[in-house]
Amino acid sequence: MSNLIQIGATDPTAQAPESISVPEVEKGVGCDFDSYLFSPDGSWDERIASAKERLGSRVVILGHHYQRDEVVKFADFRGDSLKLSQQAAGTDADYIVFCGVHFMAESADVLRRPHQVVVLPDLGAGCSMADMAEIGQVESCWEELRAAGIDNVVPITYMNSTAAIKAFTGRQGGAVCTSSNANVVMRWAFERGERVLFLPDEHLGRNTAVALGLDLDRMAVWDPLEELGGNDEETLARSRVILWKGYCSVHQRFQPEHVDHVRSAYPGIRVMVHPECRMEVVQKADIAGSTEKIIKAVSAAGPGTSWAIGTEIHLVNRLAREFPEQQIVSLDPHVCVCTTMFRISPQHLAWALENLAEDRVVNRIEVDAKTRQWARVALERMLELR
Repeated sequence: MSNLIQIGATDPTAQAPESISVPEVEKGVGCDFDSYLFSPDGSWDERIASAKERLGSRVVILGHHYQRDEVVKFADFRGDSLKLSQQAAGTDADYIVFCGVHFMAESADVLRRPHQVVVLPDLGAGCSMADMAEIGQVESCWEELRAAGIDNVVPITYMNSTAAIKAFTGRQGGAVCTSSNANVVMRWAFERGERVLFLPDEHLGRNTAVALGLDLDRMAVWDPLEELGGNDEETLARSRVILWKGYCSVHQRFQPEHVDHVRSAYPGIRVMVHPECRMEVVQKADIAGSTEKIIKAVSAAGPGTSWAIGTEIHLVNRLAREFPEQQIVSLDPHVCVCTTMFRISPQHLAWALENLAEDRVVNRIEVDAKTRQWARVALERMLELR
């Protein structure tokens, strides 16, 4: 028996951006998103399908695993951010409509083909983790470390970061990582330097370092709001990994007590969590892995298997529906919604597609050429390791 937690079909708090400072956006009735807020809900499937049919091969729609069902069902590709960006770049489509969050659309723009244009249906769809590492703060951190004599540092940035942070990493000899290859990238970094600066998720960085055998006393957390990140020079000098103080607002919610509770409530259940979770949660779990690893584990399991999964609720619910012969519940009974991902509604998707069908580009995501160049360098360093 599967336990499904229901999420509303629309987000009444999600608003269109007040202004769009992109040259390709034209004014007019077709661009007025407000009119889409007051259309009957039942019309969206038909309108989205119609606009998609009109655009044909000129458009490719990407849907992240955490996206709401009524949007992701229109995706040509469904997956994690890097995989989706690569798949879009492998098509001949003129338009890439990314139903995800801002940093994902930036990555798609970094990897896109020259003729392709990337669109994010709602510019308000951001990422709390990516927002926790601002480029000015990271550059200040780098200078403070050097001034304190903490050198021979190789930066690694998680895929969940802005294009500016990826570009910084590329310029400074570092690489991007994903949740599935963070250990490979960290090993690579240690072959090139004495220390690693891991951005922007401290939990993924710590879990990766622990899995590689590093002691916790060889790690420091860098708080960008504190001098020297809240550390003294001695702490930084003995640290091999400097963890940026950042986290995913969804995965941060999971606590060790949740693991204890589901094991008590569901005897024999297996606990599987994302490595963005706290170390204490990961260590109590049976399996820790990326969303792709979670999906593969469930797909390979036999009927009657019981899972408590610690990740975003839309993916958990989707797995519960797709594998009804297994018992699949959320590790957090109070629901873990990625609220920024949830901002993209059928209305936003219809608005973006109908404008594209009229040759109007709205909400274009465009990374400047220099940032694209260095961000691509950081991404390609990672891809060479896979």
